[in-house]
Amino acid sequence: MPREWTCFEDALRRTVQRYVKRGRIDVYINKEAEDGTSPLVSFNHHAVSAYVKAAQDLSQQYGLDGTLTVKDLLSLPDVLHSPEQPKQNEQDDLNAWGNLLQEGLIQALDGLVLMRSQEGKHLATDVEQRLIKLQTLHAEMTKLAPSVVEDYRSKLKQRLSELNDGSFVFDEHKFGMEIAIFADRSNIDEELIRLKSHFEQCKGLLRADEPVGRKLDFLIQEMNREVNTIGSKANHLTLVNRVVEMKAELEKIREQLANIE
Repeated sequence: MPREWTCFEDALRRTVQRYVKRGRIDVYINKEAEDGTSPLVSFNHHAVSAYVKAAQDLSQQYGLDGTLTVKDLLSLPDVLHSPEQPKQNEQDDLNAWGNLLQEGLIQALDGLVLMRSQEGKHLATDVEQRLIKLQTLHAEMTKLAPSVVEDYRSKLKQRLSELNDGSFVFDEHKFGMEIAIFADRSNIDEELIRLKSHFEQCKGLLRADEPVGRKLDFLIQEMNREVNTIGSKANHLTLVNRVVEMKAELEKIREQLANIE
């Protein structure tokens, strides 16, 4: 914003923070004349002369090469300034500008909030549809989970039968212990229960009338953790395929959540 308005920066920043709870917002404020043109600027010749002399002194004293260009000079502080008209009551005038800046900023923020609200509805719909897809995959995994141990039992028994050449006696007790150990190691009931709970929490947050972006980010991280655990436990091709599909959907949701406050 113009230099003479920097005293309003803190107040304007607090106004933005009331409207936006997440993300980065850049606000640009320009001053224009009544005819729509920018105010005239003039050179501060004293400042320019001081910069040029300082550059010459540095060059002579330290043997440095290079000269100041017009572009360099224009980027230095106090080289350009806007002529200001004297005011009878500068404090009253300053307060008037502060009120006007707040009014303009609030109008801009109202427009921003309206646009983000419309965009947020579309994003929420997309996330809800992906949650439905996740629930479908979850239901398939829940049905598959009991068959994992039974499939392993059948394959292991068949393999032992193929390897049995009469040199060893099949021990039903040891076989049962091996199946029990595998069943405990591959059990994914707890992960499936927690995933179901996370789905419901996500749906509730999407319907909430408050900033929920960070909470949703946390829930997606938790879902990813549960799905990764299922992937590491599952010794079943179909289950692993469902895990891959779930991770793909969760990544798409995570990308969308970056735009949700």
